[in-house]
Amino acid sequence: MSNLEGKVAVVTGASKGIGAGIAESFAAAGASVVVNYASSREGADRVVRDITSKGGKAIAVQGDVSKAEDVKRLYSETKKAFGAIDVLVNNAGVYEFDALEAVTEKEFHREFNTNVLGTILTIQESLNHFRPEGGSVINISSIASLGSTPNTVVYSATKGAVDSITRVLANELGQKKIRVNTIAPGGVETEGVKSIGVIGSDFAKQMIAQTPLGRMGQPDDIAKVAVFLASDQSFWLTGERLAASGGFH
Repeated sequence: MSNLEGKVAVVTGASKGIGAGIAESFAAAGASVVVNYASSREGADRVVRDITSKGGKAIAVQGDVSKAEDVKRLYSETKKAFGAIDVLVNNAGVYEFDALEAVTEKEFHREFNTNVLGTILTIQESLNHFRPEGGSVINISSIASLGSTPNTVVYSATKGAVDSITRVLANELGQKKIRVNTIAPGGVETEGVKSIGVIGSDFAKQMIAQTPLGRMGQPDDIAKVAVFLASDQSFWLTGERLAASGGFH
């Protein structure tokens, strides 16, 4: 695994699923990790315990990434605990899959506020906390950003926006030595996916059948890609979208 010894990473939405997997993998690679969560304190504390029980360093910090004041507090707590940051992972995200007729203004704004505005606000504030040597921003998108799956119009639109944010800010922040890349996972077996009944469904079976590597992804599959992008081994990559989907497109 790539060496993150001495690095400080903020991972948003890290109380479960992909975010938890990334936080734990970062710590295993030597990073000090800030486990951000919006509502699941229990989940965030579990991730922190898992990390510290293995000798790693981590703290949990509550904060809604769609609110500028919460984002400022997230970084303030990070600074108190660990100092400047080296890595930001924008994993916090929400979704609801509905037919077009069922889309509401409330749901539109809920998804765009967290998935898009939250990504912008956390990167914006990170500029005050990265070291002079720069750092790495990793945005978690989805293969849905380029897909055409029915009933995902709002969610897919938010992830398309995340892809655009990555391209624009990779260009804009390159002079500051801040790299910005996207990981676009395919289907991943997480608590959220289980709760909406995807696992074992005909949709999941169809997805697996169309995946060359023949299975659903696991959080650790995505985490390993994130560790690479956080490390100095990826120093020549910016503005890239890496599909981590087992070949599913």
